[in-house]
Amino acid sequence: MKLTAQQKRQALRRLMTSKNALIAPGIYDGYGARLVQNAGFQAAYMTGNGVSAALLGTPDIGQVDLTLISDHARRVAACIDIPLICDADTGYGGVLNIKRTIAEFEAAGVAGIHIEDQTFPKQCAQFEGARTVLPFETALAHIRAAVAARTDPDFVIIARTDSVGALGMDEGVRRAKAFIAAGADGVFVELKANPDALKVIAHIKAELGAAICLYNVDVGGPVSALKASELKAAGIDIAIHPSLARGVFGHAMQNALNHLKHHQLLSSYAPHMFTSAEYNDALGLKELQGWESGVLK
Repeated sequence: MKLTAQQKRQALRRLMTSKNALIAPGIYDGYGARLVQNAGFQAAYMTGNGVSAALLGTPDIGQVDLTLISDHARRVAACIDIPLICDADTGYGGVLNIKRTIAEFEAAGVAGIHIEDQTFPKQCAQFEGARTVLPFETALAHIRAAVAARTDPDFVIIARTDSVGALGMDEGVRRAKAFIAAGADGVFVELKANPDALKVIAHIKAELGAAICLYNVDVGGPVSALKASELKAAGIDIAIHPSLARGVFGHAMQNALNHLKHHQLLSSYAPHMFTSAEYNDALGLKELQGWESGVLK
């Protein structure tokens, strides 16, 4: 039986507070989301960076708008029975825009989102240099708007701050505390590949108590060396891997294309590709055919 959006959101809330960190591999389409589910993971993370690459062929420079990503998220969330956490960038405008952002993502069946405090147009936090962020009060108003706009109390709102690079660690912690006080369900303090990330995360946890902390494990640094079983002890409740699908696909696709160009055929590359049966199994073809057969009998 397919799970409802509310059931997925309730599952995400349970997973956020379980004894182990929730691992959410990064995807940007329904195919990747199904592979994550088939592999036994309990949640997936839809990366805005990956969506920008997949749908627009552009880097993460603020070209993805609310309509594009929420429509895409609706299709992705519908094809899996695990919670989908989605990157909602800056919320796509002021407080009234954020009100609509929450409505669109709730309607899309997404389990949770994170909203950041960058100015518009945003850029990927991993680009070189610090990001420009909104003034404190404006950023706080955006989180208050997101919380006030929520109609399903189980919909998860995670407040992200990219302020550390430009304004320092104290400001990042200050914003995280204020966002939690404003009603956010968790925080995501962007640290890039900070060599002191583990100490910083421990400090944030000490300041925020039981608040949920999400972290991008792919940024490098000491956190990326931790196994899934070690993340919770380090203060990380949700570990996202945004670069997984886009990095694996890009590498594999480039290798296959180079092979085809050099050898002029793909038959010798077959051991590195899904067979038709494996591909169809990943997409649940047998289940659909069984359903069709039962209906037509």
